Amino acid sequence: MIKNYWNRGKRQKITTLIIALILLILLFVLRDDYQPALLFVRKFIFIILLSAIVLFFGLKKFRNSASTGKRLGILGLLVGFFGVLYVVGWHFKMYDYMKTYNVFNNLNRVEINELPLTQNERIQPLRNVFSMANESVGETKDVSLPHLVRIGDENKWTMAIQPTEKYVWQGMTDNTEEVFAVSSTTPFPRFSNENRIPVTFSIGESLKFSRNTYNAVVQRFNFFQLFTMEPSDTYYMKNDTGQWVEVVSLIKWKGFLFPYPTFGGVMVIENGEHDFSDYIERILIGKGTYISPEEMTNHPYLTRQNTLAEKVSRLQAESLKFLGGFSDPLPWNMETAVKIPNLSDDQNQQPFVTDFDFSDTDSDGYSGLYHWFGLEPVGDERTSLTFSVFIPADGTDKIYYYDHASKKQGYAGVSAMPLKVIESRKEFDWSVNKPVEFRPYIKELAGRKRMFFLGTISAIREGSDNFDGSATPDLALIDSEYRDVIWIDVKHPSQWDKTVYDQLNEAWRASEGIGYYFAEDTKEIDVSETVRDSIMAIPNDKVLKQVQDREKVEEIERLQKQIDSLKAVN
Repeated sequence: MIKNYWNRGKRQKITTLIIALILLILLFVLRDDYQPALLFVRKFIFIILLSAIVLFFGLKKFRNSASTGKRLGILGLLVGFFGVLYVVGWHFKMYDYMKTYNVFNNLNRVEINELPLTQNERIQPLRNVFSMANESVGETKDVSLPHLVRIGDENKWTMAIQPTEKYVWQGMTDNTEEVFAVSSTTPFPRFSNENRIPVTFSIGESLKFSRNTYNAVVQRFNFFQLFTMEPSDTYYMKNDTGQWVEVVSLIKWKGFLFPYPTFGGVMVIENGEHDFSDYIERILIGKGTYISPEEMTNHPYLTRQNTLAEKVSRLQAESLKFLGGFSDPLPWNMETAVKIPNLSDDQNQQPFVTDFDFSDTDSDGYSGLYHWFGLEPVGDERTSLTFSVFIPADGTDKIYYYDHASKKQGYAGVSAMPLKVIESRKEFDWSVNKPVEFRPYIKELAGRKRMFFLGTISAIREGSDNFDGSATPDLALIDSEYRDVIWIDVKHPSQWDKTVYDQLNEAWRASEGIGYYFAEDTKEIDVSETVRDSIMAIPNDKVLKQVQDREKVEEIERLQKQIDSLKAVN
């Protein structure tokens, strides 16, 4: 049809060329709109090719068959093939099973024999921080989801104050003009003054069209990256020059038979308002600077940082179910199969971003931010802690895990914690108070490392799905070995270890035969020295005279006040 139209004359040729040019421009400019389709083909390339080959030869055989019986047989085989493919691949999730196995085979796994200590404990859960941040902005503003990042040597919750998505016009015209940066170690997070940083981003998560973060990053991809990369979480942090930047974590898909996601580096977007040339750049080639995983070590602000997409780390942690072999997670085995527990009342599921100190362990892990997972047996009634998984949050190609089960420690896992907290405080109204985010708390106490879970009590209104943040939340530490709940003072973190020791030291002493710790220094009192000090404290004649003179002055002042009062009455 196009050939016939082309041959009609010169005018038709010009029209065809103009339409083709417009289509090419649209294909280039609107690639952020159809890129998900390209990525879909990349994710399921093996299944698509297999289905296409079977369908091609099946239909070819169908057309070459003369008898009706053969044709019906071929159609039945095709329907049966695609039915089995759907049932096995999607209904029984064998496709995801094989994808996770590919992840496991490509992991750089390191088993550690000693737990790292936690440091810089964060007080508030993510959803509490998000709730309090939303209480501090107006009607026309939204707050992006908080992320725990490293700013210098301090861990902070950072989030953008951006135009609300409820009003489309503001998303088209306004910029993101402020960023919250709140310390994660304080029980009193403040969302004002110095924690509300004025900085302009012309590209944001809630902005529209080419100013949207997703669109700008996808437009920046080269041809091959369009088929293999996708943007994920967005973080706000300071770069090595002290400037605020927007860092977008990237996911890269690898493999052919069963492609799997990996960390693909980051795209860094600098702050500042955009002019017309920036607008043209956004439309044509997007915005941002791509930094590959290999190049991230050249940027100190991206090391020991939190830039790894949680979608990737969750799949990596889940893949440890294959430690017992390929067939171990199947229903008739499951000897060492594990799962990531999800708590129904917790709005922030694992991983929990935690600051660990690896300096006194037998591994080469850095001290900084990690994605922590507490894996448990797959059965719903089994809540023991099987593995502690530490995945470097900066995307380092290693995964550290500690095997609690093989060491027969018998620790309780995350999913066992809510009931223990509820049981310890029966006077609470647990219908509107929820124990959430049980992150690890590992300290050297009473002669050895001990593992606890630090949980926060968050309030939730009836009929609401959002937690209400509190500046002074109730905190509980649960000993994963002794199962005891210790309620601690959120305002005095320096006293937590002593509070734990005071409550559990007798149980530890009876069970482990430990010595005495946190003992206060005592000083013997010499009676003769006390008497001598008392004698020396007796004032001499000069001191007595000064005291008497002072008393006389005070008496004169008192009498003068009385005389003045009598004069005023007269």
